[in-house]
This record gives sequence, structure tokens and C-alpha cells, in this order.
Amino acid sequence: MHLLADKLRLIYKPFVLIATGFILTYTLLHWVLFIKGGIPIKEEIVSFWLPFGLPWIPILIWLRPRIKLLHFNNDNGSFFYQLLASLAIAFPTIIAQGYLVTATGKITPLDNIAQISKHSRTKYYSLKDYYVDKQHIAVQSTASVTGRHNEDFNLLIYIIMPILESESDTAKFDNKFWLGKKYYKKIGNSLSDQEKDEEYRVFAEESQKKFNETDFGKFTYLEVIGNTDDHDEFNNALKKIRQGSIDDNIIFEAKAEPFEARNGSKLPWVFGTLGIGFLAYFIFLLFSKFEERELKKFKSGRIAKDTTIKDTLEFFIPKPGYYITPIIIILNLLVYTLMVFAGLGLVSFKGSDLLNWGANFGPLTTGGQWWRLLTSIFLHGGLMHILANMYGLMFVGIFLEPLLGKMKYALVYLITGLLASVASIWWYDATISVGASGAIFGLYGLFLACLLLKIFPPGMGKAFVTSTLVFVGVNLLMGFTGGIDNAAHIGGLLSGFFIGLIISRQLKQQVETTIEY
Repeated sequence: MHLLADKLRLIYKPFVLIATGFILTYTLLHWVLFIKGGIPIKEEIVSFWLPFGLPWIPILIWLRPRIKLLHFNNDNGSFFYQLLASLAIAFPTIIAQGYLVTATGKITPLDNIAQISKHSRTKYYSLKDYYVDKQHIAVQSTASVTGRHNEDFNLLIYIIMPILESESDTAKFDNKFWLGKKYYKKIGNSLSDQEKDEEYRVFAEESQKKFNETDFGKFTYLEVIGNTDDHDEFNNALKKIRQGSIDDNIIFEAKAEPFEARNGSKLPWVFGTLGIGFLAYFIFLLFSKFEERELKKFKSGRIAKDTTIKDTLEFFIPKPGYYITPIIIILNLLVYTLMVFAGLGLVSFKGSDLLNWGANFGPLTTGGQWWRLLTSIFLHGGLMHILANMYGLMFVGIFLEPLLGKMKYALVYLITGLLASVASIWWYDATISVGASGAIFGLYGLFLACLLLKIFPPGMGKAFVTSTLVFVGVNLLMGFTGGIDNAAHIGGLLSGFFIGLIISRQLKQQVETTIEY
């Protein structure tokens, strides 16, 4: 029984305090900084990604050392308990942010839309007299690629319509109030361009039919669309019909349900998911056992120093033999972070934004913007893209950089990256290409050449050759499913392999000299 008491006191109680404290603190900061303070960050980041990722910080600092008191057959057990704690905190926090946004939003009743300027800005409005003009609209069509392996191709059509005081105002050209409507369809990214065009044609016809059949004048209240990707696309539609500034325009989404029902069941779900998380964690603790020796040390205050986090951070710190790799990783992460805080997204970025930041695109690159061959290898299409590439770079960099040295390693990375970009625009007529994977494949090509020519010590034999071939093969096969620039991958791989063949003799002599010395 005393062991259960120890679990409750040493692990479960801190977990409950961390979870409760995090939810309350983050929700308060959300209200103060972003709702009241108006800090301009994408709502998706504030309401989902930050509450999803930030719980790991208190878990790693305060809960992880206590979880390590438990006995596990392998390291995955400790990670599972940390992951369970993170999810148990993240889900109610995310739901709480949705409730906070709707619950704190005020509604302003108006006789007509022009009265907005006479009131303080609120999130919701009700209108007595209005007219939604379906004739003078603007349309923005776009597509995005999502999914862990870029397997989804999303078709979107954004339509924006003027909200006027009356039908007689349709002749005016200075309207500032608009109603937005989005249509969406997801298809497979592995489809050919011709099949995608056909899918879009059908989607456009279906959207047109729905638009014609919808009475947009029937709504209970209007909600102001905040700082979201949808808002940006509606603005892009608006730019097509407005020559002046669009900063003063307000874009709304129509709501049909009663205003009192806007919160839905969010609040019960906050407590429900939190309770489920608490219960799940308690049950799993019941089935776990203490590592008796570690428990005694913990109780006596003799706690072994946990260096796991420090060791992980070491991968991002330049040091002899591993200097250029962390710098490249930091540069890529910095560019990605700047794009996130510029409001371009988090999970994925739009093709137009990638072009603005220097993506490789045949017509522009060959049209004189040759610098895109270089800038594109420091850009990534989204979160999973950059995480996968940086992991691959970290792995190969640990082995290759000490062998090549700083300057040679950096030159191989840049040369193979540039050649991969050239291969991309040679193979594809007009495809947006970004990512460090071409340069990384170049490093793997050189690494493979070194393994096959037995430049590395005998211990790095068949196992590393096999793992490298599997890594390269799997990534190339994924590229054939669509949405991945295989031309850049193959271009980088072959260029790196041939560079390895060219400098192999020099590297072999270098290794032999080092061993003899």
C-alpha cells in the first residue's frame, strides 16, 4: 500500500498540479496577450500548436525525473508516460482555448452594417437590415499539399460577397464589409496533373451549384474572421476587385445557430478530457513498479543527474568534428521559424509564400533569378518536411563531417544542393521546389561511396550500407507517389556519389595516415 502512496505523492500529484497549472496559466496568457493585447499571431498557433507542444517543457523539467523512478523493460516505457502526460494536458488546453475565444466574444446588435464604425470592435454582430450581394463577388482558388508524406492534395475555393445596407447600394464601390464562404475538397496527391485538373473542374462545378442554391441572407449573427489562413485567402480574393488598401475591410462568417449556443459543449469537454487524462494516468501508474534503488536515492535526496536533455541539445551546438552540421540545422530552423512568425503557417506553407521566400521554380529561376537555386535549399514546405530533413542531416553529418573537415563538408553540401536544384528545374517545367533534401541526398551519396570503397573503418560495413540504401530507397519510392521532388533527390544523390568517387583516394590516404599516426 505504501508503494501506491509513493506513486500518488511522487508522480501523480505533481502531474495533476502541472496539468492544472499549465491549463490555467496558458489560458490566462492567451486572454491577456492575444485576445486583449492583440499580439498578431495566427490563431491556429495560439489555439492549437502552442498548447499542443508547450506541455513538454514542464513535463521534461519536473515530471520526467520522477517518471524515471519507475521500472521499465526499455526506454520506450519512460517516453510513453511522458507522452501520456503531455496529451492529457494538451487536449483539455486546446479545447479550453476554443471555449475562451467564443465565451469572451461579445455581440453588438446593429440596425445596419454601417453602424459598425460607431461602436467598439467586437467579435460578433447581429444585423436588423442588410443585403448580401451575390452578384458582385470575388473568387480565390488555391490548393495545398498536406499529410505526413504529402499524400493529400487540398482544393479550396474562397468566395467573398459585399454586405450592404440595402439592395440599392450595389452600385457603390467603397464597401468595407464582406461575407466569406469557403468550399473544400481533398483528393490524393498521387494523381496526375491531368487527373487533378479534372477533379478541380468537378469540384468547381459542385461549388458553383451550392453557391447558387444557398441563401446567404439567412443567418442569426456574424462572426469576424480573425488572423487565420482563411482570412488571408479571402483578402487575396478581395485584392482582385479592389485597387486600394484592404486593411480596413472586415470579413465575416455567417452563423445560423442561436448566439447563446456558440460555446457548444466546449466547457464540459474541457473537464471531461481532463478527467479522462487524470484517470488514464492513474490506471497506468497502478500497473507500474518502482525501481527500488532509484526510489531510495530519490527519497534520500541522492538523485543522479539527468543529462539526456543536455545531450540532446549537444546536437545543435557546433564543436570540433561537428561544426558545420549544427550551423546548417540552425539556419534551416531559423528560416522556418521566421516564416511561422510572419504568419505564413506552421504545418505547411502555401506555394505563393514559398515563391516569395525564394523557392526554386523553373520559369523564374531560368528567367534570371538564379539565386533561387541556393535559397530553395534552406526553405521547407512545412513542419514534417523540416523535421524529417534535419533528422536525416544530423545522422549523416555525425559520420561525414569529421571525415571531410569543415570546409570540404560545407562545399559538398552546397554543391550537391545546387546540382539537385538544377536537376529539379531540368526535369520539371513549372514545379515549386524547396527543401534541404537534395543536399542531404548528396551527403548520403558521398557517404554511400565511402562505405562501398571501404574508406571508413571495418566496423562500418554491411549494416551501414544496408541502412543507407534502405533510407535512400524508401525516400525515392515515396517520391514516386507524388508531391515530392524526386529529381532533386536523384540529382543530389548522384552528384554526391560521384564526388565521393573523385575524392575517395584522398580520403582513404587521409584515414590511413590518421590511423598510422
